[in-house]
Parts: sequence; structure tokens; C-alpha cells
Amino acid sequence: MSVLSNYETWKHFLNDRISQAKGMGLNEETISNLAYEIGSFLGEKVDPKNEQERAIKELWDVGDEQERKTIAGLMVKLVQHS
Repeated sequence: MSVLSNYETWKHFLNDRISQAKGMGLNEETISNLAYEIGSFLGEKVDPKNEQERAIKELWDVGDEQERKTIAGLMVKLVQHS
């Protein structure tokens, strides 16, 4: 099963990767920038696997660069606080 198949699994996966990045010494800004890059890749290459991912993709698609960076930053915050 892909980590993208289930939204909760995706959030746990993302949280684990963020924890690893922090453990490697990356700061919040760098992590948010990486989240933006990953979001860009997923938005272009991966079909959403569930309703939550589809909603995020729809927001991503209509957002400009700054709004997409905000979405990426909010996703980082979301998984860190869940």
C-alpha cells in the first residue's frame, strides 16, 4: 500500500520525514521549502488517492506561488500538531 493511499498514513509519513529533517539540522524555512517542492512534484505527477488529497490538489492548482508556499507550510504545521 502506498503512503498516498490513506490520508492519515500520509500525514504520519510526512511527520516522520519532518522529524528526520530536523534531526539532520534543517530549519523550519528549509523544511517548508522542501514541502513546497514536494507539493509541486505531487501536483504535477501524482493523481490524488483520496478526498483529502483531491481537495488539497484543487487548492494547489488554483493558488499562485505564494499561496502554494502557504499551503506547504500549513501542511508541515498540520502534521507536526496532529
